[in-house]
Amino acid sequence: MARPLQQQAFALDARFNAHRAPSNPNFRTLYIRRRSQLLRDTERNPESWKQYLRVRTQLLQQRYGCSLEPGTTSTALSRTVSKASIQSEVSPLTRNVQVTEGSVVPTNQAEASRAMVGGTTIAENYAFVGVHHIFDQHSEAVTMVKFANNDRSRLCCSSLDTTLSICCVDTKPPSVISVLRGHNKAVTGFDWSANNDLIASSSLDGTIKVWNVVKNVCLRTISDPTNAPLLCCLYNPINNNLLITGNGRGEVCIANVSTGLFMKNSCKIGGNILSLTSDTNGQIVWVGNDKGEIASLLCDISGNLCRTRRLTLSTSNTITSITYRAWISREAHDPMLLVNCTDSTVCLFRVIDHEGGLQLKRKFQNRHQRHFVKSIFCPIMSFRQGACIVTGSEDSCVYFLDIEKPVSRACVNTLQGHASPVLGVTFNYDESLLATCDLEGLVIVWKRAAGS
Repeated sequence: MARPLQQQAFALDARFNAHRAPSNPNFRTLYIRRRSQLLRDTERNPESWKQYLRVRTQLLQQRYGCSLEPGTTSTALSRTVSKASIQSEVSPLTRNVQVTEGSVVPTNQAEASRAMVGGTTIAENYAFVGVHHIFDQHSEAVTMVKFANNDRSRLCCSSLDTTLSICCVDTKPPSVISVLRGHNKAVTGFDWSANNDLIASSSLDGTIKVWNVVKNVCLRTISDPTNAPLLCCLYNPINNNLLITGNGRGEVCIANVSTGLFMKNSCKIGGNILSLTSDTNGQIVWVGNDKGEIASLLCDISGNLCRTRRLTLSTSNTITSITYRAWISREAHDPMLLVNCTDSTVCLFRVIDHEGGLQLKRKFQNRHQRHFVKSIFCPIMSFRQGACIVTGSEDSCVYFLDIEKPVSRACVNTLQGHASPVLGVTFNYDESLLATCDLEGLVIVWKRAAGS
């Protein structure tokens, strides 16, 4: 019940978006996209959503001096519609979705969709074709790239050369702000804190280092209690004092940033833990290992872990990337996991219960057999028809895949610029830039085509 109300809140914002900054359409587009991100990551119970909708409707009507008239086309987003009328308008993917009173109607003509993407096609919105800048400060493979949260300019890169670098992409020319040195072995991954003042990095040297981004210094080093190599790390999204880690002994542990100590409880999964993600509340954590397994764990506010589910994709392959999204399009209302596996597939799973159980939704082929290739959900998502993911590949290309199209026609854009396997991909928050990294240590920042 909460998700239809969440979507209705976005539709309400889209309805009034035409009244905002009438002389600045770029601002309106950016505003509605940012609202989509905020609403998508907000958790409320149904009663709280209803109250929020009532209050926000009143505020918007007072602010812009107009109301939602029941008989107009624009209110098709939030009116009560009979099940029979919906069946004739939605695609087969949505016909099994129960539509509740007051929920958003997922039609091709939805006003929220047009407001979100400016009336352009899905291929036009993902037309990243120009190279904004190329960074080559790393001497070995760049294992991960990630823009700071809600930031369009700061980009962090981790590398097998034992360093991390922070780049600014909106200066002329773009530049490397700092290089973080301190690990003795390859840096396997990192995560920004919620307010971007800290970065936590994991390394094969068996330590987590917490860096002050402003002063470019290491504030704390946290050593794995078993001296195992640390292969991934993730801030708890609700409590940034807790760091979730995966190591080479198949254990998922939680470190306390303030004390610099690992908590006593841990979960034994097996293999090497290579990828981590969590839901927006930090209550469910999914981990992937080199045995082709995805395990889901429950995590309470104190950091206690409890394993609940396990799914084996392929015992002879490796899960190299897991990414969570609460919902991604009008046709895909459920929470989703995006997974890369070394059997040359990118898999999209639906989260089916409160214990993190998974059900396969789509599977795409991708050249991927040896390296730690990652993928992400595209941020240009909401109520438009269709939704995209972006993945690296061992054939040196970057692929944009529409998850709602048949597999044979899913690819809507291909970027060719790397000369070695593409390992990581990341968007900045306003979706104007895409950064990709490869096995030779090159980072390419792509810009979207003019007018898209």
